[in-house]
Amino acid sequence: MTEQSDRRQWVIVGLGNPGRKYESTRHNIGFMVLQTLAKSKGWHLKEDSRWPGWTGKGSAAEADIHLLMPTTYMNESGRAVQRYLAYYKLAPVTLLVVYDDVDLDFGTLRLRPGGSAGGHNGLKSIQAHLGTSGYKRLRMGIGDREHGELADYVLAEFSKEEQEELSGFIQRGVAVIEQLIGSDIHTVMNRVNARKKSEKLTEQSDE
Repeated sequence: MTEQSDRRQWVIVGLGNPGRKYESTRHNIGFMVLQTLAKSKGWHLKEDSRWPGWTGKGSAAEADIHLLMPTTYMNESGRAVQRYLAYYKLAPVTLLVVYDDVDLDFGTLRLRPGGSAGGHNGLKSIQAHLGTSGYKRLRMGIGDREHGELADYVLAEFSKEEQEELSGFIQRGVAVIEQLIGSDIHTVMNRVNARKKSEKLTEQSDE
């Protein structure tokens, strides 16, 4: 068992499904954000059957950073997360989960300190295995529920128009994580979740 450091700890989990079949689908945007973060920091991700999942470690802003991409498939994500936290003796308060959210328009980011699973099977599994919803989450908007069957929508690849903006969207997700590592969540939430007054005025004028 690894000894726990006195430094601040972050366990950043990106949700998705393993395998080439799913790697470019909307449901895997959590994987995409984590992979981009690791690449930008020079942190190596490797497969580990103990959780199971792809994991990596690094440090930033005087904190120890743990990266985890469960390879249990989405519905069993909590099994890998629970095993990882237990092994390193880390509490759910250290956890940030990055995942796709159909209730947010594509390109929208929302940061939350906790809350319900909102119908997301990956979050349902994590909360069932940890016995709490008290962990941070970064919601990556992928569209809405109006596109026919939900499973078909999230397991499909991004549209051509979305693909043109996807890289920038993922980079914005990475930027939020980098800010959060070195700051208070409420400070970062105010930046990420706030809507510009100009946007509100535009919406009002269109009504």
